[in-house]
Amino acid sequence: MLIQYRLIAFLSLVGAALFSVFEMAFYDAGQKRPGQDDPSRFMDTSFANLNEKKKSKPNILFILVDDLGYSDLSYTGSEFYETPNIDRIAREGTVFTNGYAAAPVCSPSRASIMTGKTPARHDITVHIGSPSGEDWRSRNRFSKLLPAEYTHNLPAEYVTMPEALREVGYKTFFAGKWHLGDKGSWPEDHGFDINIGGWTSGGPNGGYFDPYNNPNLPNRNPGENLSHRLADETVKFMKESNPSKTGKPFFAFLSFYAVHSPIQTSQDKWKKYRDKAEQMGIAEQGYAMGKYLPIRQVQDNPVYAGLVEQMDEAVGVVLKALDDLGLDENTIVIFTSDNGGVAAGDNFSTSNKPLRAGKGYQFEGGIREPYFIKIPGQSKPGEQIDFPVSGTDFYPTLLDLAGADLLPEEHNDGMSLLPLIKGEVPAERPLIWHFPHYGNQGGEPSSIIRRGDWKLIHYYEDGRKELYNLSQDIGETTDLAGKYPEKVREMGKELFAYLTEVGAKYPTPDSEYSEAKEEEHLRKVVTETMPALEKQRLDILSKEFDPDNNKWWGSMVTRD
Repeated sequence: MLIQYRLIAFLSLVGAALFSVFEMAFYDAGQKRPGQDDPSRFMDTSFANLNEKKKSKPNILFILVDDLGYSDLSYTGSEFYETPNIDRIAREGTVFTNGYAAAPVCSPSRASIMTGKTPARHDITVHIGSPSGEDWRSRNRFSKLLPAEYTHNLPAEYVTMPEALREVGYKTFFAGKWHLGDKGSWPEDHGFDINIGGWTSGGPNGGYFDPYNNPNLPNRNPGENLSHRLADETVKFMKESNPSKTGKPFFAFLSFYAVHSPIQTSQDKWKKYRDKAEQMGIAEQGYAMGKYLPIRQVQDNPVYAGLVEQMDEAVGVVLKALDDLGLDENTIVIFTSDNGGVAAGDNFSTSNKPLRAGKGYQFEGGIREPYFIKIPGQSKPGEQIDFPVSGTDFYPTLLDLAGADLLPEEHNDGMSLLPLIKGEVPAERPLIWHFPHYGNQGGEPSSIIRRGDWKLIHYYEDGRKELYNLSQDIGETTDLAGKYPEKVREMGKELFAYLTEVGAKYPTPDSEYSEAKEEEHLRKVVTETMPALEKQRLDILSKEFDPDNNKWWGSMVTRD
């Protein structure tokens, strides 16, 4: 039982009573807030005060997209992809322009959302299933280091975000991708009352159209779109769990498999975006060579664009249901991604420019995300907040918005963003990433600290450090480590003090490393892989493109 963390009061009081309840909660939890001596700042944090007719806690809809890049939305600058429904969340909510995933790949990032802990602390530091130690060699890798060992399931002893919300009265629901352990560590084992589609696999085993090959998602209609199906299941849950019927608020976590590989779409979507790419002008060169792999430089893949749009359509279905059910005025909507867009590796799907690189990388393209929070009566529509925030912050933020005690011994690395949304300016804090692995996409074993505008990257292959000023160089083009050695020492010391404190694991040298073999491998990447990718890119953009013998992945079913 989580009795010690039970809800101490509903946020339906006003004036001095509300203030005194919050003061006890914050002091008991050891939490000090900027400006907490001013009782007036609590006068409108309660949903009951915002609408006298609403006496219940807010519902929560959390939308997590897999592998969606910062630049993959119309709202964040894409001229190629079309995302009107997601853009609506940004326009009506609060936009965190320096919003980050806690890791450059999925499992550690997702574990951080669930626990409020960084990957260095919870020890899921890479996507579950990735080889580590000497097993790394089995994948024909030719790298200097052997990746660190890591935990392969979400530890059962953690009080997760859904468990904490369920303890204070929420009905909890999960739909979509989980990828936080094998059976015994699925959503239903970590606080979700209902699980639709979440299991061991990190990708859509059957692709994006029914049949799904998913033990927790029964097939329903051959050719049905997976993103639309997950939206339908979420809407069904919201209808059945409408607080007007049940008397309980709900927490719905919609975790799309999209836009993870394999990228698939319908023929009409492909044609729409193929024609659009042609109208915009098809670039002669689509890739530039990174350290280990080519990195996509342009957004012009019509199959990926169609996959993005179908996911956006599914978001629209759920938002419309909130409106139709009369739940929009008392439902928090969160939208984010688990890591950067796939610019290299997997399907080389997108470009994250002006950010550098993408998923699996230590650069901004690998970790900076769309990060939107819509709080009815609280958010100033379209307001942008520049304070750096992380996936670890969702847990305490949602507890705060639910009127529950914060659990500082659980969400160790997160902070509630409610004061920020209310206009307060918290003290500067560091954000830390730990990725002691080689990303499948070409990223290097590294750890990162961001403090203010400064970002320091420590590389484990050779101990070198890079320093960037993100306010002046968002594309990380100019390494300032040589110019500011004292800043490098100061930030490096803070970074490794934290890693030591939490018992972080590190990669180790590979005694069988061969520089000659690595050079030969990289030569083939340049002379064989890169030309093949360029040819594939142009093939997909040709009018004669014919995937899988014109089967179009069984996608001819249309939505009613």
